[in-house]
Amino acid sequence: MRIAYLTSTALLSATLFLSACGGGGSPATSAEGAPARARGEETAPPLVQPGESARITPGEAARLAKQASFGPTSELIDHMVALGSAEAWIDQQFTLRSSTYADIAAKPVGTNHCNGKTGQELTDCNRDNYSVVPMAMRFYANAIGRDDQLRQRTAFALSQILVASDLEVHTTAGLATYNQILIDNALGNYRDLLAGITLNPFMGNFLDMGDSHKSTPNENYARELMQLFSLGTALLNPDGTRQVDAAGAPLPAYSNADVKEVSRALTGWTWARLDGAPFSDYAKLDYTKPMVVNASRFDTGAKAFLGKTIPAGSSQQANVDAVLDAVFHHPNTGPFVCKRLIQQLVTANPTPAYVARVSAKFANNGAGVRGDMKAVIKAVLTDNEARAASPFPGKVKEPVLLATSLARAIGFTSDGYALYTRDSAMGQRPFSAQSVFNYYPYDFPLPLGDGAVSPVSKLMTTSTSISRHNFIYDWTIAGEQTRGEFQPQAAIVGSTGTKLGWTTWEALANNESQLLDRINLLLLNSTMTAAQRQALSSAMAAFKNTDPALQARRRAQVALYVAASSPLFQVDR
Repeated sequence: MRIAYLTSTALLSATLFLSACGGGGSPATSAEGAPARARGEETAPPLVQPGESARITPGEAARLAKQASFGPTSELIDHMVALGSAEAWIDQQFTLRSSTYADIAAKPVGTNHCNGKTGQELTDCNRDNYSVVPMAMRFYANAIGRDDQLRQRTAFALSQILVASDLEVHTTAGLATYNQILIDNALGNYRDLLAGITLNPFMGNFLDMGDSHKSTPNENYARELMQLFSLGTALLNPDGTRQVDAAGAPLPAYSNADVKEVSRALTGWTWARLDGAPFSDYAKLDYTKPMVVNASRFDTGAKAFLGKTIPAGSSQQANVDAVLDAVFHHPNTGPFVCKRLIQQLVTANPTPAYVARVSAKFANNGAGVRGDMKAVIKAVLTDNEARAASPFPGKVKEPVLLATSLARAIGFTSDGYALYTRDSAMGQRPFSAQSVFNYYPYDFPLPLGDGAVSPVSKLMTTSTSISRHNFIYDWTIAGEQTRGEFQPQAAIVGSTGTKLGWTTWEALANNESQLLDRINLLLLNSTMTAAQRQALSSAMAAFKNTDPALQARRRAQVALYVAASSPLFQVDR
């Protein structure tokens, strides 16, 4: 690992900092989901005590930014504090919509578009039209630089619930079209989300609803719609706990017969074709328009599922609507989806009471509307367990958030390419989950966690742990503007590269107290102890140079390296 290049004094200081964090170790073995004090760690007291003002502090603003954005920045924290409360910032975020993939989606091509090209021209054509590269770059550029942070962060959470992956379907415009649905409806209504993805052509390929025939209906989408996108496998109480029979076994949320009947209701849809091509032309699939009716493949008979019936002779759209209404209004959908959103945004181990409070908002936003995502997201982020006191705080930073949080804290501006070059080695590239079950299971057990779960710990292998560490080293200690990954890419149209933000840090490095305050706020949301602060100070002092500017930068870089490689940064609490 590149830690070997540190001076012995700095290495000792880093070790002392990790010891002050409660023993160090990888994020996979940190205190996610376990009561921090029970593991001998110091934690900050709740930000809001009974009877105190609810005005947000900088530390609490940084914590909210970890949950609701792609990482704190000084500007974001100052803005939150100026607004006065978490609620005020969330309400303002609801009005913002600057991120888009629409321009990428506007360039559909057939599967033979690159035929006849060779060499670099062929490489560029395949990258621009059949790979994840343009989407991943746009995702990261938006995450680092756009102001609609809550919309983006919610859409990213939804992309890990309503999964459709580039690893299975290779069409850049189609991937953009799918994820534009998530961006557009992230703060809309969950029923609209389900409707949008059900007839989306990318999903139609990914889970095989496209061209499903009445003679042998494909069951993939029908099953995952219920299992992963709405109901879950077991009947749930409103607080997300499982209902069980007399023997203690979970009661199923749906049956195999339900899967078969739903799959019949979803037959008879195919892809629109480019250039008016006939249904027989599979080189001209249009992944940017909703799927269209192919009546000859549709099962017109009566269907019965989840306690609902569809009369024989009902239209194909009526069949789809009946399926979506059944799963959307099922009592499981609220607690199932809300618990997943809490796990994505706030904590891996929400209490049943927390889930119940959020799912109540899914059931009724206060105005009689079910599935209102604004009400749900506000409930997730303003709940007392999110803002002040949770018996099981935190979650391991997934690789995407590790990268964006560090980039935003340092002050990067980027076209996204630099982040794209590093994410896969850490185990997570946007829009490229290994399967419909996402990058990791939501119930992955926390090692030695007494029943707690740590979903992201599934990604923590020897290889990915080293990659995480080397990534942090390369962007702090070795974070020079001359690194190849930061340069504009000549072969990519519009590439501007990545600009680093060391100027501000260089200035602060001449005032150690202010620099440590900034690291404490941006990386650790004001939870640094005196012992940890002293360890960082010692690490900085180990770097000496006759050039004052270079010494200032190096001291800032080593302090950021030590803090960012610690569990206090890599586990959000």
